[in-house]
Amino acid sequence: MSRHHTSSKVVVIGGGYAGTLAANHLRMRADVDITLVNPRPEFVERVRLHQFVAGTGEATVDYGTLLGEGIQLVVDSATRIDTAARAVRLASGRALDYDYVIYAVGSTGAVPASVPGAAEFAFGMAEFEPAQRLRTRLEEVPRDAPVTVVGGGLTGIETAAELAERGRRVTLVCGRALAPSFSASGRRSIAKWLSRHGVAVLEAAVVSEVRPDEVVFADGAVRPSALTIWAGGFGVPELAAASGLRTDALGRLLTDETLTSVDDDRVVAAGDAAAPSDQPLRMSCYAAGPLGAQAADTVLSRIAGTDPAVITLAFSGACVSLGRHAGIRQLARKDDTAVNAYVGGRMGAVIKEVTCKFAVSRIRREARKPGSVFWVKGGPRPEQPASAARAVTSP
Repeated sequence: MSRHHTSSKVVVIGGGYAGTLAANHLRMRADVDITLVNPRPEFVERVRLHQFVAGTGEATVDYGTLLGEGIQLVVDSATRIDTAARAVRLASGRALDYDYVIYAVGSTGAVPASVPGAAEFAFGMAEFEPAQRLRTRLEEVPRDAPVTVVGGGLTGIETAAELAERGRRVTLVCGRALAPSFSASGRRSIAKWLSRHGVAVLEAAVVSEVRPDEVVFADGAVRPSALTIWAGGFGVPELAAASGLRTDALGRLLTDETLTSVDDDRVVAAGDAAAPSDQPLRMSCYAAGPLGAQAADTVLSRIAGTDPAVITLAFSGACVSLGRHAGIRQLARKDDTAVNAYVGGRMGAVIKEVTCKFAVSRIRREARKPGSVFWVKGGPRPEQPASAARAVTSP
């Protein structure tokens, strides 16, 4: 007597670096129905948004070139994961039934409500739509008008550098130090490039108010600013909390070391919105792809009835572009701690460009050959704290 076999339904929420790769990786099994939910009809290369804003490059890719055969793309926004009904509720009113969910909603900009005027007058650029608005506004601002970039991390540095190379008058405001995750030698190299290109770098400076045409600092200083760009950190969507799932203080989904939600075995997270053992990895394109593959592996293991593997990702450093002709490749230990070594100048720019291209080509390769993705393996992660103890339902 033949036995009827039904496919497992997997809904991937989020079509960024983690979600798109996870969807392709799930095709390692032919009996998995894969639906990718994303609010935009095109893939956004977030690592190129500073280029898009400055007009030196584009930042979208057709999903038709990235997704493997059989993956259904639904252009919509998830509003709730109904874990009781095993359905993903969408903004359009639709509901997608699932056996498993991969939660890969990524990160968002974080313009602080505590800074008067920031939400009204500062422009974010962490996502495509805000970047579009910023690009349009930038085109309206005279070339010699002062532009302020708030945020001394990699996004702020890249944005300031890109604009300066295009002839803009830029001030870069660093709440702490410039590029705090880089080595002292790497930071000095960045500072020298910015200085040569006319960028005024204000370290240990805190913005206390944003006005339509100026920026006010905590020490009372006021500087003119025809355009203020906020690149000072990231937040995450509120979908997990809205779905009754436990999150960390920032809103990332709490998971165990297999990326499985501490509340529900059917929900597996990847990318910037995951907080394994309440010890999240650095938000980055570098980590997103491997975490997407690992989340898919966890789902495939549960479908097969085997124990999923734990996270084994090692970092090797980070890249920052300085305009179109220079960059810094900071080297780091596997735990993401910077070492006193970097590659700069034109070679740094080449490495950064190769890294950006690789992030997309890796997704395409996974579409052609599911299971081909690889990454540098790391050592054991910190022990899971009691606050993240598992309390899940059996599949």
